[in-house]
Amino acid sequence: MKINKLYRLFTLVCFALFCFCNQTIAQTKGTEVNATVIDEQGNPIMGVNVFGPNGVQAITNVNGQFQITLLGDESVVIQKRGYESELISISDLLDNVTLEKSPFLATEDDQIEMGLVSKNRRENIGAISSINTKDRLKYDNTQWVRDYINGLMLGVKGSSNVRGLGNAIFVIDGVIGRDPNVLNMEEVDQITVLRDANSVALYGSQGKNGVIIINTKRGKTNRKEMNFNVRSGLRTPIALPNYVGSLDYMELFNEARLNDGQDITFLPSDIDPYKNNPNKYQYPDVDFYSNEYVKPFVNSTSVTAEFSGGSDKSKYYVNAGWNHNESWVSINPDANAGSNRINVRGNIDFVVNDWITSSLDGIAIIGSNKSSLSNLLSAGTTFKPNSYVPLLPVNMVDTIGNPALAGQVKAARIYDGMLLGGAQQFQDNTPVANAIAGGYQNDVTRTTQFNNSINFDLDKITEGLSAKTYLSFDFYDSYKLSVENKYSVYQATWEDDKITALEAFGDVDLKDLTENVRTNGFVSRIGFYALVNYEKTIAENHSLNATFLGYYNSTNSNNVLQKDIDSHLGFQLVYDYKKKVFVDFSGTYTSSIKLPEGNRGGFSPTLGLGYILSEESFLKNSNVIDYLKLKASGGIIKSDQGIDEYYLYSETYSNGGTFNWADGQSSNRRQSLDQGENLNMGFEERIDLNIGFESYLMSSLWVEFNYFRTELDKQLAFLSNKYPSYYNTFRPYDNFNNNKYTGFEIGLNYNKTINDFSVSFGANILYSETEVIKRSESYEFDYQNRVGKETSTIFGLVDQGFYSETDFDIDTDGNYMLKDGLAVPNFGAVQPGDIKYLDQNGDNVIDNDDNVAIGQSSSPWTYGVNLNLKYKSFNLFILGTGQFGADAITSNSYYQVNGNDKYSEVVLGRWTPETESTATFPRLSSGENANNFKTSTFWMYDTSFFKINRAQLTYEFDKDVCRSVGMKEFSMNISGTNLFEIAKNRDIRQLTIGGTPQFRAFMLGLRMSF
Repeated sequence: MKINKLYRLFTLVCFALFCFCNQTIAQTKGTEVNATVIDEQGNPIMGVNVFGPNGVQAITNVNGQFQITLLGDESVVIQKRGYESELISISDLLDNVTLEKSPFLATEDDQIEMGLVSKNRRENIGAISSINTKDRLKYDNTQWVRDYINGLMLGVKGSSNVRGLGNAIFVIDGVIGRDPNVLNMEEVDQITVLRDANSVALYGSQGKNGVIIINTKRGKTNRKEMNFNVRSGLRTPIALPNYVGSLDYMELFNEARLNDGQDITFLPSDIDPYKNNPNKYQYPDVDFYSNEYVKPFVNSTSVTAEFSGGSDKSKYYVNAGWNHNESWVSINPDANAGSNRINVRGNIDFVVNDWITSSLDGIAIIGSNKSSLSNLLSAGTTFKPNSYVPLLPVNMVDTIGNPALAGQVKAARIYDGMLLGGAQQFQDNTPVANAIAGGYQNDVTRTTQFNNSINFDLDKITEGLSAKTYLSFDFYDSYKLSVENKYSVYQATWEDDKITALEAFGDVDLKDLTENVRTNGFVSRIGFYALVNYEKTIAENHSLNATFLGYYNSTNSNNVLQKDIDSHLGFQLVYDYKKKVFVDFSGTYTSSIKLPEGNRGGFSPTLGLGYILSEESFLKNSNVIDYLKLKASGGIIKSDQGIDEYYLYSETYSNGGTFNWADGQSSNRRQSLDQGENLNMGFEERIDLNIGFESYLMSSLWVEFNYFRTELDKQLAFLSNKYPSYYNTFRPYDNFNNNKYTGFEIGLNYNKTINDFSVSFGANILYSETEVIKRSESYEFDYQNRVGKETSTIFGLVDQGFYSETDFDIDTDGNYMLKDGLAVPNFGAVQPGDIKYLDQNGDNVIDNDDNVAIGQSSSPWTYGVNLNLKYKSFNLFILGTGQFGADAITSNSYYQVNGNDKYSEVVLGRWTPETESTATFPRLSSGENANNFKTSTFWMYDTSFFKINRAQLTYEFDKDVCRSVGMKEFSMNISGTNLFEIAKNRDIRQLTIGGTPQFRAFMLGLRMSF
C-alpha cells in the first residue's frame, strides 16, 4: 500500500465533493416570499433562521420579518433555539408564521439519542450526561473522542471508566461494542454517558459498567453545508529517560562490585580515557534518547472535510479525513516514516414511502505506521552507554597507513559517511544497525463498517405505533508488510584516533527485494436489533411510552473457535403525569452461552422515578430556581462480561505424568483433574441505587448531583479455600466475590453574558469509594485480609529506611551479621544500605506475612474543570483535569535498578556510608538483590495531579466579511495540549520508559464553512 496514493485519492475525493456540493441551480426567476415569525402571544421573534433548498438562507430582523426567494412549491425550515422547528411549504407560508415555545430542556437541541431509544433531557430520569459538539468544536478543536470525554463528561474517570466500575461499553450509531478510536471528532454529533442501572438496562449484559454513546452527524433538511478543518503543528517530548554516561556507569558498577565483595570490572586504564573529552567513536558514550538518534520535535497534521445537505425526502452527510504524525526517530527517515490515517464516512437518510424511512451508513478507515525493524526507544533501556559505537565515521579509517582497509571500506555499505558499528560480544544486539540497514515494517489496519436502519410508521394500525430494524456489519483487518535485509557490522581497532583495522560480523550485505506479508488478525461482527414502540396520551395529562427490543451481536475472530455472542430481549415502559412525574420500568432478559444449561437466562429489572418539582405552584414563579428535578433509580443488571472464558463450569483435565503397569513393561499417561464442576454457576450481578437532582438557578447556573451505591456481586472466582489443600484439584469456579462502590458526583455549569463579553465555566467532580465485601480468602493475619479494604489496595512491606552500619556486627570472615533483636529478612542476606522493613507480626522475621495495605491504585477523587471566555471575535478555552488519593509503584528497571541493569539517574542518590542520611536509593549491587526490590512503601509514589490538558485561542472573522468572499464562517486558532502539570511526582508521571514519550503539542488551525 502506498500512502501517497491514498492521500492523492483523499484530495481528489474532497475536490469532487466540493464541486458537487457547490453546484448552483440555474437562477430562473423564482417566487419572492415575505413573512413574519411571531410567538404564541403575537410578538415578533428576532434571529430566526429560515433555510430554503440549495443553501438559500434568511434570518428574521428585529420585527420578525424575513424575505426569501423560492423555486416552485418548495419548503423551508424555520428554526430558533427554544422553539419548535417548522417545515412549511411555500403554499402554506402565510404572512405570519407562529412558533411554539418549547418547554425547558425539551428543544430539538436537547434531544438525546441513546443508541437504541431517544428522549429529551427534560424527560430523562437517570444519571445521564450529554454533550453536543456542534458549537464546541469551534473553540475546542481536539480531534479524538477519548480526549473529548476526559474532563468534560460527568462521572467518568479518564476516557471510559464510569464511576470506577471499569471500562464502559461504547455504542456508536446504535451499534454496541464499536471502537471509538476509529472516529475523528469532526464526524461526531453527540456524546452521551449512561451511568445508572435504569439508564443502561436496554443494553443488557454489556451495559454492566456503564454505556458511552456516540452519534455521528447526519444531513439536515435544507441545510447545505461544506466545512473544512486544517490543523498542523509541532509536538515535543515532555520528559525523556536520563541514563548515566559511560564514565559514571563504569565507576558506579565498580562500586557495586566492591559492595558485593567482588573485584572491580573496569580497570583505571579503562576509565581514565573517558575523563578528558575523548574521541567519542573510540570511547563510546551512547544515548539513544539524544538528538543523535531522535528529533527534538516532530510534525503533526490533520485535514478534515465535511459535506452535508438534503431535502425532506433525502439527506446526506460525508466526512473525509487525513491524519499524519511524523516519527520521532531521526535515523533512516525512509523507514521511520511515521503514521498516516485516512477515513471516509457517508451517512444517508431517505424516505421510501409515506410510512417507511431508511438510512444507510458506510465507513472505511485505513491506517499505516511505517518504522524500522528496531525499536530504539525500547533498546535504549538496556543498551549500556559503553557497549560499542553504533556508527563509525569512514573519514577516520586510516586507508593510507593501512591500504588493505581501502578495499574493505569500498566493499562495505556506507550510510551518510558511516559504517555500521558492532562488537563481537554484541553480535545479536545491534539496534542502530538494524534500524538503518535491517529494512522496515509497515503495520496496516483496515476498518469497514456498514449500517442499515428501517423505520416503520404504523399509525395506520394504531396511532402512536412504530417499529425499527437495525442491521450492522463490521470488519477489522490488520497485517504487517516488512522487508528484512541482511547486513554486516564492524568492530574497529584504534591507534592515535585512527581506525587501523575493521573486523566484520553478521551477514553479507544483501537487500531483500520481496515484501513479506503477515496477517495479525481479522475480526468480523454482525449485529441486529428490532424494536417496537408505542406512544399514547390518555386524557391529556397521562402519557405512556412502551418499547420492546430484541438484540443479537456475534463477533468472530480468526484463530478463535468460539464466537462471542451477546443477545437479549428488552423492554422499557415509561409513564408520565403532566410531563412532570415520570416512572420508568425497564429490564432485559439476557442469554449467555458461557453458563451451564439451565442457568443461561437471567432477568434484569430496573425502576426509575423522576419529579420536576419546579412545575409545582410554590416554585413555578421562583426568582432563583428556574428548574428543579428530583430523580431516583435502582435495579439489578445481570451480566457475563466478567466471565472471560467458556466452559468454566465444567470439569477440566490435563495430561500429567506416566505410570507403569504389567511389571513395568507398559505405561500409560495420567490424566489430572485441574478444575471442579459447578452446574449452578450463574450471572454476575450489578445491584445499583442512584439518587440525585438537576437544577437550573438564576438563569445562569446548572447543577447536577447524584449519590450512588453499587455492588458488583456474585463475581466469578476460583474458590481456593472451599476444600482442604489436599483436595485442591476439586476446586470449582463459583459466583462468590462482591465489591461495593459508593460515592457522589457533582456537575456545575455557569454561563453569563455581559455586552460583548461572555464567560462559561464548568466543573465535574467524582468521588468513588470502594470496598471489598466478600472474598475467598484465608490469611493467618487479619491485616492481610482483602475484605473491608479498597478494591485496588496495594499490599506490600513498610520500609523503615536503610540498614546502617550500627545494625550489624562483623564476623571473623568479614561478613555482616544483623545484631540480635533485629528482624531477619527472609529474602537473602542484607548489609548496610539495604532497605529495612517493619516486622508486622513480631515474629522477628521479615517475609510475606509482613505485607500490609500500603496504598490504593485507583483514585477516589477525580475532577475536571473547563473555562471558556469570549470577547467579541476572540475566544479562549481551557480544560484541566486532576485526581488525588491514589498511589503507584515504580516497578520497572529504570527505578528498580537491579544487578546488571542499565543505570539511570536515580542511582546517583544511592546509599554510601557518606550519604547515609541523604540517600534516596539502596546501595548498589552487581548481583540480584531480592530484598531491596520487594513491593514496598519505598517504591510507592503519590499519583495526584492537576494538569492543563489543552487550551485554545480562537479568532472568528466577521460574518459579513466571510460572505463577501463566499464563505459562511472562517476562524483561526492556536492550541496547545499537555501544557502544564502540578504534581508532587511530576517527573515520574510524565516519564515513559521504553516507548513513545508523552508529547506537548502546539497546533495552528483553520476552520472554513461554505
